[in-house]
Amino acid sequence: MALWDRLKESASSMQTQLMAKKNDLKSGAFRDASMAMCALVAAADGTVDPAERRRVAQLIATNEVLQNFSADDLRRRFEDNLNKLTTDFAFGKVSVVQEIAKAKKKPAEARAVIQIGIVIGGADGDFDKDERAVVREACYALELPPHEFDL
Repeated sequence: MALWDRLKESASSMQTQLMAKKNDLKSGAFRDASMAMCALVAAADGTVDPAERRRVAQLIATNEVLQNFSADDLRRRFEDNLNKLTTDFAFGKVSVVQEIAKAKKKPAEARAVIQIGIVIGGADGDFDKDERAVVREACYALELPPHEFDL
């Protein structure tokens, strides 16, 4: 199976798993960690071009799991995290990873945050090494083994 096909299958599988847990994913910690994860993946290479920003914002707005929350609130939180990362990537990353770590108290939410990172990273068909690295780093912040997610 080609890498592209495996990637699409993995992202689709992660989205299916997220949908099964949708009713359990309503906490503020999950919301905040998810938006931090989306921003971290979008800025994984240290920059965010306008097209990538729009694409991730659109994915957030249309993701059924995230519809437990106000789209405007999600967009604001995503943009706030992106601004931290684009102002000073290294310093912003510390803050954003701390936001992600808040979800570690509930293992189902922690796993869902990682799955959202994989879905966002794989949405363009290229879950690149920088995206994989930041999702792997988030696994450590959430005290989850990266190999559980093939990272």
